[in-house]
Amino acid sequence: MLFWCSNNPREINLCDSVTLKWNHQHPSLFIHLQPIPEGQSSEEVILAAVVGKTTPDIYANMWQGNVEMYARAGVLIPLDTLKGFLSFIHERCDSAVIREITSVDGHIYQVPWKVNPFMTIYNKNLFAKNRIDALPKTYSAYLKAAASFAKNSKHIGSTQKWFGYTEVKEIWYQRLFNFYPLYLAASGGAPLVKNNRAAFNNKYAIEVFTFLQTLYQQEYFSRENLSASDDPFVAQTIATKWTGPWEISYLNTILDRNFEFGYFEPQVPDDHEGPVYTYADPKNIVVFNTCKNPQAAWDFISTMIDKKGDLQLLSVTGQLPRRQHLESDTFFSDYFKANPMMMPFARQLPFVKGVDNCEVIVEVLDIISQEYEACVVYGKKTPATAIADAESAVNVLLAANKPQL
Repeated sequence: MLFWCSNNPREINLCDSVTLKWNHQHPSLFIHLQPIPEGQSSEEVILAAVVGKTTPDIYANMWQGNVEMYARAGVLIPLDTLKGFLSFIHERCDSAVIREITSVDGHIYQVPWKVNPFMTIYNKNLFAKNRIDALPKTYSAYLKAAASFAKNSKHIGSTQKWFGYTEVKEIWYQRLFNFYPLYLAASGGAPLVKNNRAAFNNKYAIEVFTFLQTLYQQEYFSRENLSASDDPFVAQTIATKWTGPWEISYLNTILDRNFEFGYFEPQVPDDHEGPVYTYADPKNIVVFNTCKNPQAAWDFISTMIDKKGDLQLLSVTGQLPRRQHLESDTFFSDYFKANPMMMPFARQLPFVKGVDNCEVIVEVLDIISQEYEACVVYGKKTPATAIADAESAVNVLLAANKPQL
């Protein structure tokens, strides 16, 4: 069987270890590991493989948002039809995750594997230097801290310039890293699409657009593409950004780093109650229908995502398994004692979401992204108008792509 993994070096090492162990124990069910071939993006490579009928048997880096499209095209194995799958998944994942990964047709075509929750990273030294004593967890607190930061930066002659930064590019996937985490945080994890209709024309989306628009209008965030130059967080030209746990190992490799950093949840409206959700950034495992032995493929996958496999995922890649009770399971205690900065992400896991099971979710995000640029970045529309316009366009799109069940 052919197994494609991510071309991330750490994931190659992880999958190589898992595959070698399996092949030693199951010589008659040999797994051939290959990093996904090079291309403009892994999504384009997979699409080309589907069209050319050259898909691997197992693929372990599938963005959750693409699964519904491939499920509807009939190129994925419904995993819930395989022996042992449902009992395993119900033990590993809570009911919310299982609902999230269940397709419109009632089958499950993806194995929830790894997540990198988006949170707010902040420079502790810059916060102290600017007398920001409390973490700015609400919109008003964040805007107040940004105002103080901007005022001080004009007088103390430091390199600091912007309170935060997030990509301004119109590209659809950039909204997964700014608008969408904030929308989930504000709304308690509400969907963008429900019952084949846009579900985001609500006060939460409008408040998120208003909050972000204010950050640009007050010049607390840069409209320039700062990521094209040196890392602004490392250069300390910004104090915060929304990002995932991968920053921990990255920042710890910078030998001359002279600041401390920490994480907290995405900002929420001032009247927010309840837990704070965020975007999970999930990558999952699928089995394509070109696989001649789907049951053996699942049996192999289950060794990747048992407790030992999940601990190996943590230890080798620094990514979190989408496993319930991760933060309290004593099996993982030693890892978190040795890596305490990962614990905030583990505690966040009960309150993360992927994207909606919608075949055209990319197009939905593209429509939102166009309104984001017009409203948030350039202030050409009011938040209420921009969200309403996005809703109308999305509903036209969904009506034209209504699934036939």
